[in-house]
Amino acid sequence: MTMNFKGLALPGIQNLMPYKGGMPIEEVEREFGVSKIVKLCSNESPLGVSPFVKSAIIDALDESSRYPDGSGFYLKKKLAKNLSINSNQLTLGNGSNDLLELLAKSFLGSDHSAIFSQHAFLVYKLVVTAQGASSIVVPAKNWGHDLQAMSDAVEKHTRLIFIANPNNPTGTFVGLDEIKQFIKGIPENVLVVIDEAYFEYVDFKEYGTALDLIHQFPNLVVTRTFSKAYGLASLRVGFSVSHPDIAEVINRVRQPFNVNSLALVGALASLDDHEHLKKSIEVNRNGYEQLVNGVNFLGLDFIPSACNFISIKIPNNANNIYKMLLHKGVITRTIEMYDMPDHLRVSVGLPEENKYFLDSLKDLLDSRGGRL
Repeated sequence: MTMNFKGLALPGIQNLMPYKGGMPIEEVEREFGVSKIVKLCSNESPLGVSPFVKSAIIDALDESSRYPDGSGFYLKKKLAKNLSINSNQLTLGNGSNDLLELLAKSFLGSDHSAIFSQHAFLVYKLVVTAQGASSIVVPAKNWGHDLQAMSDAVEKHTRLIFIANPNNPTGTFVGLDEIKQFIKGIPENVLVVIDEAYFEYVDFKEYGTALDLIHQFPNLVVTRTFSKAYGLASLRVGFSVSHPDIAEVINRVRQPFNVNSLALVGALASLDDHEHLKKSIEVNRNGYEQLVNGVNFLGLDFIPSACNFISIKIPNNANNIYKMLLHKGVITRTIEMYDMPDHLRVSVGLPEENKYFLDSLKDLLDSRGGRL
């Protein structure tokens, strides 16, 4: 008789489905035998890392046998100066996902609940479920967060509210004034987590960083990442800003070396290369416009996005088109796991990558008599 090891797992983990990222380039090469591949599935920066980062990492390689600085002293010092906060308000993570998990571990138990929106970042549900806590999923409003409904959903045992601003995979955002009014109505014993992973890309005046509210609301936590606009996705560096007492609690469960030395060095160097960040944002702005124009030309609907991706509506056929694009070497992302089975999410790439995707999509459209 074989032991049922899955039955030994914690209740919250037994029925948990693992997070599945975008398909790697190497896997597409193996499965489909294509050499020209455009990866537009993981919202990565097509510009790559800053030359400052490359140089700093090379210089730091000789010390790879040493453990990292577990406190991340210099990175936190630099971030604190740039963000006009104190270092004791910062917690570093192995990407911002790590911070989301640490918050769940620190504040959620089986008797608690957490609130997030329909179509919100999948990791929220994963970290809540793993803790055995209850998920309260609030229906979206125009693909975005319905803050009033989320406020109304707060229960006695609610401990966390997750708001992705802007949101992945819809690209929608909530204005700072709305965020402020929302937090005013939330009990102080409920932490409001504003996930600003795509903050650098947003170019709307009504949008504002929740960091501007951090000293006004002690129960506010803001998370950011170096994975997107800074182009450090593989290095995995994120951080949260919170009340010092919240940061102190999170550090009780944080692994001492959760951010490796090369990641710390790379993140620190990236903060000094303002031109690279500016170029990254410019490439995204132009690339997004290119995708929007192309999708409009093809007569397809999409959700306007404030991020570095666009979700395109392909009714009843998104999964098939996804597979057909793979045969052409174009990696996009199906998002049925976000309750969006009729959409494909496409990351903004370099101009030639965006063109190859649009041309491939047009070819599929033409081959099917103008219908997807």
